Amino acid sequence: MMRVVEKMTPPTPETIQGILPINKEEKVPSFRLVTILRKLTKVRKIGHAGTLDPLASGVMILLIGRNFTKKSSFFLNQDKEYLAKICLGMTTSTSDLEGKVLTQSNHVPSPDSIEQALTFFQGECAQIPPMFSAKKVGGEKLYLLARKGIEIERKAALVHLKTTLIAYSYPYVDLHVQCSAGTYIRSLAFDLGEKLGCGGFLYSLKRTRVGRYTIEDCTEQKELFDPNFSIQHRIQSDVHCS
Repeated sequence: MMRVVEKMTPPTPETIQGILPINKEEKVPSFRLVTILRKLTKVRKIGHAGTLDPLASGVMILLIGRNFTKKSSFFLNQDKEYLAKICLGMTTSTSDLEGKVLTQSNHVPSPDSIEQALTFFQGECAQIPPMFSAKKVGGEKLYLLARKGIEIERKAALVHLKTTLIAYSYPYVDLHVQCSAGTYIRSLAFDLGEKLGCGGFLYSLKRTRVGRYTIEDCTEQKELFDPNFSIQHRIQSDVHCS
């Protein structure tokens, strides 16, 4: 009896649609991942559900195909988790490692004062978005104004935080942060420095969760360059949240 062998239909731009969580590497612009996926899949309609700063790493949700790019707001509104390293004793123009130094302090906070200060960053908190952010005010993104040397008044927004101290060895404070959508970890670094009376800025950041998607669910960025990488086996078609 002759055996009939079914031919596998190769994926096409029309059939490649879904969600691809990627573990973004440090020093890589978020939109670089979009460009890589467009070349890999030949799909033009690819978006994301929240960028990460170039210096940050961790979970980025990439949305492939028109049916999924329109779901970006779903992910943008999900809770997130981060591992943040804050450097004390200094403030910068961007509240992170890339900015110019604005102030310096010789004050060294005690471990007890760190614990005490962190009590102010639990539960519902008012937070002012940084100038170097993609938030729009009056229809213009704040970072575009900041690049022109323009600083405008920003309204504080209510966010929800659960901030846990992992380690403290001056000048570095390592934190685990669970937060609601719209939270800026650079603002948290600045505000913590203010509470401690010594200043502070965000030294490094890793996003470990977006909704139900964690680092363990992610495709490593370097895998996208593997000739044997099969995107069809990695993309997900179901949308989940926690």
